[in-house]
Amino acid sequence: MKTDVIKVDSNLNGSHQAISATDKFIAYNEITGKNAIHIHLLTEETISMIHGIMDDFAGSFWLESRKTDEGLLCRVCVSVPRPVDCEQEMQFISVSSSGKNMNAKGIIGKIREFVRMSVQPPPKKERNSNSRLVDAWWNMGTSKNKIAASDAALWSMQTYRKNVSDRKELNNEAWDEIEKSIIANIADEVKIRLKSGSTEVIVEKLLK
Repeated sequence: MKTDVIKVDSNLNGSHQAISATDKFIAYNEITGKNAIHIHLLTEETISMIHGIMDDFAGSFWLESRKTDEGLLCRVCVSVPRPVDCEQEMQFISVSSSGKNMNAKGIIGKIREFVRMSVQPPPKKERNSNSRLVDAWWNMGTSKNKIAASDAALWSMQTYRKNVSDRKELNNEAWDEIEKSIIANIADEVKIRLKSGSTEVIVEKLLK
């Protein structure tokens, strides 16, 4: 089952429709109790991530479900178009001058910052320290194993969690962020997939 696709933007336009779609999704799939609360929280956290990504940001939001042998797999999804022409570059926030995204704090903050950077056209100047920090975070969540070409640019929260845990003594701040994050503790997986025409954030919850 897949809900209607809802247009959302950085001013939180579309958020009420997203919550309404979540209510219908929960009812259709007969989700109750703590599971229903978790789906609502994941929707709210995903919408929160969208807020403040950039000026004039617009993307698509939907939920989908699929029955598996282990239970009902639910996904909260956001797809963001990736600009391709240089003129659009003027529409986006400059992190170094605006002060709105000085540091990516928490898991949601890091996802927000990566999406913001990934949908911008290639920078015309040398990458700043914020860019390099996001690169390091991305690499921590990317599997070192050989994967299919279609998933060549895929970040996984579970891979990130494992890599941080393996080096916890060197990543105290990162581990603290994981432990305090609603989305990291409720979702079974969060994926960021880079495609040629879009960046997708997929939050997964398996209801057994």
